[in-house]
Amino acid sequence: MMNKAKLILVAVAAFMVTTVSAQDLKFGHVNTQSLIELMPDRDSAMVKLDTYSKTLEETLVGMQNEYQTKISEYEQKRATWTAVVLESKTKELQTIESRIMEFQQNAQQEFSAMQQMLFAPVVRKAQDAINKIAKAQGLIYVFDLSAGAVPYVDTEKSLDIMPLVKSELGIPAEKVAPTQLPQAE
Repeated sequence: MMNKAKLILVAVAAFMVTTVSAQDLKFGHVNTQSLIELMPDRDSAMVKLDTYSKTLEETLVGMQNEYQTKISEYEQKRATWTAVVLESKTKELQTIESRIMEFQQNAQQEFSAMQQMLFAPVVRKAQDAINKIAKAQGLIYVFDLSAGAVPYVDTEKSLDIMPLVKSELGIPAEKVAPTQLPQAE
């Protein structure tokens, strides 16, 4: 009987500790994608990425123009060329085609790498600001609403830290991301 009473007392104490602890938990939420879209650092990264993209595109257009010039010459003169010249010109066209395809593959990889390099500091800066605000607010979790993995947020019980993070990053309170959707309520 005494052991049973101790067991019940321990269970009640554990339940009370769990209940009290659960009431002390503080949660927050933010839409990281919208936050990053508002950051001036993102704008400068986009300008650099656009410039890089145009450089790659200009190179590709130059290669394609060269190919078109060679194709035109090939079609106009192939009937007059000897077998050796025709074979040489055909190989030349195949080489240019291969170079264009290789360039397209490499350009795509380089563009992705450049995008990663330019946006990594922006994402890191946003994350650092989120971490700072979350710590200052005593939050144990901050859910990212842009990830789509949070089907419901009770805005009465979860702190929307977007205004605080915007302030931390020096983004005007009234500035809103073009893709920002109304948050769940």
